[in-house]
Amino acid sequence: MTSVIDTKQKDSRSKSLSEAFVNSFGGYPIGYGIGVIVLPISMGWLQEDVFTANIFITLVYATVSFLRIYYLRRLFERIGFDDNFIRLGMKLCLKVRRRIF
Repeated sequence: MTSVIDTKQKDSRSKSLSEAFVNSFGGYPIGYGIGVIVLPISMGWLQEDVFTANIFITLVYATVSFLRIYYLRRLFERIGFDDNFIRLGMKLCLKVRRRIF
């Protein structure tokens, strides 16, 4: 009897590296944009109650990070195990090019 773990296909190293690269460098602009939105909103809270402001800011960043990682994982699953970051970029360029022309 084989277990579910034995039959599941493992991620390739190139796929894992591509996913980590996109997640790391894609997280910076998203985090920056969230900071531009969240920090001015929480300025009043920071002056009144630092603990509540920190909880709110941490919750927002954690939620956005979770959603970003989840959707990137789903994107890489849909593309396939043999694709990597370069192929992902090429597919994106072709898709944008088809819509423009």
